[in-house]
Amino acid sequence: MFYRITVYLLGMFINFFGVALVIHATLGAGFWTSFFIGLSDLAGLTVGFWYGLFQILVIFLNGNLMKQKPEYGAILPIILESFILDFWLEIVFSSVQLASAPLMAKVAILIAGMGAIGLGVAIYILPQFPRAPFDQLFLVISSRFNLSLQMGQTIVAVVMASLALMIGGPVGVGTIALVFLLGPIIQFWYERAYPLYYVLYPAQAPHEEYL
Repeated sequence: MFYRITVYLLGMFINFFGVALVIHATLGAGFWTSFFIGLSDLAGLTVGFWYGLFQILVIFLNGNLMKQKPEYGAILPIILESFILDFWLEIVFSSVQLASAPLMAKVAILIAGMGAIGLGVAIYILPQFPRAPFDQLFLVISSRFNLSLQMGQTIVAVVMASLALMIGGPVGVGTIALVFLLGPIIQFWYERAYPLYYVLYPAQAPHEEYL
C-alpha cells in the first residue's frame, strides 16, 4: 500500500508541475485550465474553485457513461489535486514571470510541461486508486467506446478546448499542442511505466487492452 500511495502522489506532483510549466510558458494554457481561467474571468472566484466544482460534476457524468453509481471515492483525488495545483502555482511559481522571455525559451518550457503532464498522468493511473474525475473521464470514454487512451484523451481535449475558446479562456498554440499531443505523450509514457511499475509491484495488470 505504501508503494502504491507513493507512486500515486508522485504522479500527481509531476502532473501538476507540468500544468504550472504550461501556464507560465504563456503560449496558451491546457484545455481544462483554459476553461477554468475563462470561467474565473467571467464569473469570479478562483480557478481552483471551478476546477473542483467541475470535477464533482464529472463524477456523475462518468457514472452515467458507465451506467454505474457515481464514484464518490474520487472526491479524495479532487482535494489532493486542488492542493497540489495550488502548491505549484501559489507557492513554487508565485513569483515566476515569463511573459517577456524569449520565444524559444517559452517553447522549451511548454514542451517540458507537456512531457511532465503526460508522465504524471501515466504514473498515477497505475496504482488503480480512485482517479480524479477529469482523468477518469478519458479512461471511461476509452473503455465505453473501445478506444485507446490516446484517442479518449484527444476527444476530451478537443471538446474542452472548444468550450474554453468560446468563453474567452487563454487558448493558444500551447492549448492546441496539448489537444493533439497529450494523448500520444500519455500513451508513450504509459507503455514504458506500466512494465516497470509491475516489475516492482507484481499484480494482475489492469487496462492491458489500452496498450
